[in-house]
Amino acid sequence: MPALRRAVPGFMISALTLLLLCQLAGEIVARLLSLPLPGPVIGLVLLAAGLAIRGKVPDNVRAVATGILRNLALMFVPASVGIITQTHVLAANGPALALALVVSTIITMAVTALVFRWATLRANLGHTARSGAGNSNGEED
Repeated sequence: MPALRRAVPGFMISALTLLLLCQLAGEIVARLLSLPLPGPVIGLVLLAAGLAIRGKVPDNVRAVATGILRNLALMFVPASVGIITQTHVLAANGPALALALVVSTIITMAVTALVFRWATLRANLGHTARSGAGNSNGEED
């Protein structure tokens, strides 16, 4: 069935249009509100919110997103070329960049651990409340 859907005119165009419109909306929001977030990040949040409200990802969006993700490595080529062509900037700012990289990695790991711990505690509390609700004699399971 997916092969039939790909043959339908506009299958890919409508999905790409949705993705680009979300990115454009994110850019507009970021600039109008002078937010310190990139427009594409805000657009991604808008897309995720829209898909969450809808309750499922449309087949055409799923197919296009999968195709983009399969070729994601190609998106790093321009950044890699920029690094190679700007080695003098990298050399001049190397220690500061290395420090920023190490500090941001440590902060990311700490925040991830705290969020995981919070989510685990929350899940355990919910499980305890559900399992204790059905026990009428007050004893633990």
